[in-house]
Amino acid sequence: MKRWFNTHHAAKIVKNRYFGIIKLVSAVFSRNKRRMSVSTAHPFDFDPTYGMQREQLLAITPPEAPPGFDDFWEKRYRRALATDPRPVLRRSKLSDPRWQVLDLTYTSTDGFRIGGWLLLPREGQVRRGLVVGHGYGGRGEPDFDVPVEETAVLFPCFRGLSLSACPPISSDPALHVLYNIERKDDYIIGGCVDDLWIAVSTLVSLYPWLEGQVGYSGISFGGGIGALAIPYDKRIDRGHLVVPTFGHRPFWLTLPTVGSADAVQTYAKTHAHVLETLRLFDAACAAARISVPMLIAPALFDPAVAPPCQFAVANALPPSKFNEIFILDAGHFDYPDSASQDAVHKDKVRRFFKVP
Repeated sequence: MKRWFNTHHAAKIVKNRYFGIIKLVSAVFSRNKRRMSVSTAHPFDFDPTYGMQREQLLAITPPEAPPGFDDFWEKRYRRALATDPRPVLRRSKLSDPRWQVLDLTYTSTDGFRIGGWLLLPREGQVRRGLVVGHGYGGRGEPDFDVPVEETAVLFPCFRGLSLSACPPISSDPALHVLYNIERKDDYIIGGCVDDLWIAVSTLVSLYPWLEGQVGYSGISFGGGIGALAIPYDKRIDRGHLVVPTFGHRPFWLTLPTVGSADAVQTYAKTHAHVLETLRLFDAACAAARISVPMLIAPALFDPAVAPPCQFAVANALPPSKFNEIFILDAGHFDYPDSASQDAVHKDKVRRFFKVP
């Protein structure tokens, strides 16, 4: 069965893009009180644990936010909130026994037309909304095994990717992440945050009683976008982030990786000032401002999103009995015990988004 959050899909993207037909050598994992050791049998020329163990990762703190951080995002949010999404729904060719499937488009900021899907439960009422973000590989279809009930689930494709492809924006993550990076107000990552906010507007426009009853779940790229969006949108009542990127930009710009950060690191060699822009798009700085319940799943081993960056996001959350960090053994990489760990994670998500 297709997994509801697809870290294996992200792993395949890493494999296909960087290693062609070379088959990944299996990593060997062993546990001791939920610690993970990875054998040297992986194809990367760097250590995807970055030499850090669980306790060290849990001690990472976010960097200080730059001046004007909140003003920048609050201004963006007000602009997004004033945007009429004008959603259009059509019956989809896709089908599922649990869900009615609708193709959906809505209008985001700057007139971007965002494509995606809306799942409606075949049984029960719509009592909650959920927006689900995707990784940098985009999305080819909705995840039908998302573990929620009585929920309208919107799967947007962020601008420039998949159903929201829009030349001259490239769908290649290495180029997408650089689009308009020199102009903070026009940087593509900010536009994708707008797309999330307006996805919430779309759900609320279709189901007004969902105001304040909308959750967000995002993986990798979508996790970073979620961390940036959630603190400024009071309509989002809880969030779930899996191996989130864009955390602790000074680390993100220096730690070796096969993810989107690699392209920005190369760019920064000749454009050293780019960090000034990226500091405004630091998911860890944003996470420190989140006030709603959160479930975050960072990984101890990850070649595409460095674990110190992921844990900077998770650790930044203000202390709360409603927050939980669920540590994965690996992200963007296959590992032998993933099925059992995924089952525990999925059950946590089911309870986290359960309708009261």
